Amino acid sequence: MRPSTKQPRFIQAMMDAFSLPDLRRRMLFTLGILAVFRFIAHVPLPGVNIEALEQFFGQNVLFGMLDLFSGGAMRRFSMGAMGVYPYITASIIMQLLVPVIPSLQALAQQGELGHQRINRITHLLTVPLAALQAYGMVVLLRSQTIPIITALDPLTMASVIGTMTAGTMFLVWLGELITERGIGNGISIIIFGGIVADLPSLVGRGFIAAENPTGLIAFILLGLATLVFIVVFIEAHRRIPVQYARSTFHGGRMYRQSGSTYIPLRVNTAGMIPLIFAIAVMQLPATIATYFMDPTGTNPNFWNTVYNLFQASTPAPWGLIYQTLYFALVIGFTFFYTMIIFEQMNLPQTLQQQSGFIPGVRPGKATADYLNGVIKRITFGGAFFLAVVAVMPFIAQEITGVTALVIQSTALLIAVGVALDTMKQLEAQLTMRRYEGFLK
Repeated sequence: MRPSTKQPRFIQAMMDAFSLPDLRRRMLFTLGILAVFRFIAHVPLPGVNIEALEQFFGQNVLFGMLDLFSGGAMRRFSMGAMGVYPYITASIIMQLLVPVIPSLQALAQQGELGHQRINRITHLLTVPLAALQAYGMVVLLRSQTIPIITALDPLTMASVIGTMTAGTMFLVWLGELITERGIGNGISIIIFGGIVADLPSLVGRGFIAAENPTGLIAFILLGLATLVFIVVFIEAHRRIPVQYARSTFHGGRMYRQSGSTYIPLRVNTAGMIPLIFAIAVMQLPATIATYFMDPTGTNPNFWNTVYNLFQASTPAPWGLIYQTLYFALVIGFTFFYTMIIFEQMNLPQTLQQQSGFIPGVRPGKATADYLNGVIKRITFGGAFFLAVVAVMPFIAQEITGVTALVIQSTALLIAVGVALDTMKQLEAQLTMRRYEGFLK
């Protein structure tokens, strides 16, 4: 029985969730794993100048993005410094290779067993990627003008790289435990926990920016508008009507039955992956330039110019050129990645196998052409959305003049997406038990 007193829907739904033993156990398990993750993020590695490391991350957008995935662990250079980013990289590589390599394509068509084997290959690929990234990170930090990492002997270097690789695999394992025994997608929850953990520092930067109250208010309004913008486009989809015709035998006679449903084609099918690709491409020239540029305080060479041009903090007019290229790359990668994902779904063949058809469209090639046309048109809106989200920090700083506080639009995109997905899973669990949810 529900209590007679009226409670807000969200509070009542959370009370209903905690009143169910299995849901309460899953939620507490998820919170416990997140506590372990935050503990790992604070276990430091030896030989690091923390002040110089924080200054480096404040000036480098790419490593700031990686720090986002690690929940601040990279900024502290802890054993979980790389977070789950190597696993995400391995997953992206596998998604790109599956439609290209016939053997992997055959595995993907074997159902659950095939997906398990692909997941195992992804885990194996994560190990060398994590070790390579750990080595590259240590070498890069040692090569800075202000020494960030002291000289390491070969044994200590191997120990640091091995510890960072083990930390990544441990976090991946924690994420899979959440997926299996907790609530939501585990890897996403790990990233979400890191983003939420940085909220206090974000509030602190807001107080620093209070010396410009008008700009701060405008900045907050832009942040709220970005949040609403993200929610709308994450939930937006195009419904393609589908009808099914089935034949059943009853009493020695055959009866034709029909039903109708729809295919929800999401406007933002690619998620945040295009943002990651675009940031990596934009920061690649600057990363290469760090190996050849002259130290600060000496005569700058060609590579110093390259490094300065490919920095998101570069002032106008070069900053505008950087953001324009970034905007265009996000749109291009969104179309590219969406087409790959949509090709793997193979919706026309699935509809034909299930005796389904789109009204007014012939099965086979005509259905494929129709669906491809629809996904290309709606992807334009999703690509434009992601591109605007990508350059929103630059727009906000130019409008408000507030530089101490930065809208982490990518962080907002991840956090909102994970929160909505987790809430939907709780909603489904409550609906199964005939409780009202909190998304209505």
